[in-house]
Amino acid sequence: MEYRKIKDEDDHGVSSDIESVKGKTHTVASSNIAMATLGVGSSERINWKRKGVVTCALTVLTSSQAILIVWSKRAGKYEYSVTTANFLVETLKCALSLLALTRIWKNEGVTDDNRLSTTYDEVKVFPIPAALYLFKNLLQYYIFAYVDAPGYQILKNLNIISTGVLYRIILKKKLSEIQWAGFILLCCGCTTAQLNSNSDRVLQTSLPGWIMAIVMALLSGFAGVYTEAIIKKRPSRNINVQNFWLYVFGMAFNAIAIVIQDFDAVANKGFFHGYSFITVLMILNHALSGIAVSMVMKYADNIVKVYSTSVAMLLTAVVSVFLFNFHLSLAFFLGSTVVSVSVYLHSAGKLR
Repeated sequence: MEYRKIKDEDDHGVSSDIESVKGKTHTVASSNIAMATLGVGSSERINWKRKGVVTCALTVLTSSQAILIVWSKRAGKYEYSVTTANFLVETLKCALSLLALTRIWKNEGVTDDNRLSTTYDEVKVFPIPAALYLFKNLLQYYIFAYVDAPGYQILKNLNIISTGVLYRIILKKKLSEIQWAGFILLCCGCTTAQLNSNSDRVLQTSLPGWIMAIVMALLSGFAGVYTEAIIKKRPSRNINVQNFWLYVFGMAFNAIAIVIQDFDAVANKGFFHGYSFITVLMILNHALSGIAVSMVMKYADNIVKVYSTSVAMLLTAVVSVFLFNFHLSLAFFLGSTVVSVSVYLHSAGKLR
């Protein structure tokens, strides 16, 4: 009887210890799950904050590009040298790429993929896109003689068509039926937004403006596709190194443009003649826009870029109403809506 009593007490004690251990294990596991859930939630909140900041930054920069260019005019013309402005944009982008590389070297050290030293075979391909971007960037100043800021934002989307077609030709990438439908809608939207009921002309933008917009779209599309082909040729190479060499050649070509086009003006009046606070803001805007697009690709996604482009078109139109007495017509509103849908379809087709 005593033995059975002692055995029952031992068994009861052991079972109590096991239940106690199980209870502690369950508590620890529950607390670990709670901490993990909290960590995931905190990480998601940080990502959403990043996406929000990047989206707002890209929208503001994109919508203010055309506005700042038009605003930098005085009495309908540029008093500063547009070639010097382009040179400073390339210089600032080059400096920002070098600053990013400096941080990488400090944190990760210098490797074969992030060192600036390169070979002739690697660097000889960068002059082509640098020259294309030079002509495209110069054209974007002269196109405003034929088109207003909101119209420019609409016509700028034509580079989606040129990029898509050149993707098919150069990189052999197939386009989905949704993307082709998006291209057709884009053409319809651009035309609708340019309809003019208050004039003898059917379209607000004259033929030279349309030609310049199409040439800009082709230059931008070809330069973008060519640059992507260069980057994918050596995917392990740090993007900041590739951008650095692209901007170095951009600086060189813009320096040549200054000598050819504005040498007398720069020599007699100075490099910064005609510059104003708006001109400085415009230069900063152009330099930071490229950085913002890179951040979108890193911290957000292509849908964010699509929405930013769509909102930027409407934002440019609204701001232009107050700054430049722009008439926000029904045709422009419908056209910009169709363009926004076409841009979304192009992105949705790409994701599929």
